[in-house]
Amino acid sequence: MLWRQHTVYRDRAGGVVIRGEHVQRWISLAPSGRKDEILLRAGRILDGGTTAPARSETVVPLCTGTGELATACRRLLAETAADAAPPAPAPGRTKRSEKPKRPGRKRKRMSLASWTILACVVGVVALYAYSTATTGTR
Repeated sequence: MLWRQHTVYRDRAGGVVIRGEHVQRWISLAPSGRKDEILLRAGRILDGGTTAPARSETVVPLCTGTGELATACRRLLAETAADAAPPAPAPGRTKRSEKPKRPGRKRKRMSLASWTILACVVGVVALYAYSTATTGTR
């Protein structure tokens, strides 16, 4: 059942990584550098599918049973989930309703210099059209 909901693979250091896309979390089991110990690390999976750095880690002796190892994994994943939860608003404070932002660029207003240049260009085009019409040049 694990392989249906999770992706299991080896990382570059030789450890095992288990990714749970449906819960947006990952956990890795790697050698700790000491004999008979394993390093457990847990973190979040970001929106684009990339993994964030580990939020919590612990070292577990291998002489403990699988129940203790599973408990340590659950604890790390719970800590990671708690770190990712948005902070609760302070009691007694009300949130003001904000104006919804519209997607796209903000409209910039044209400065006086821009309007002056535009008026001059329109004037030159109008003067050319007038002079062409009155002189009858073809």
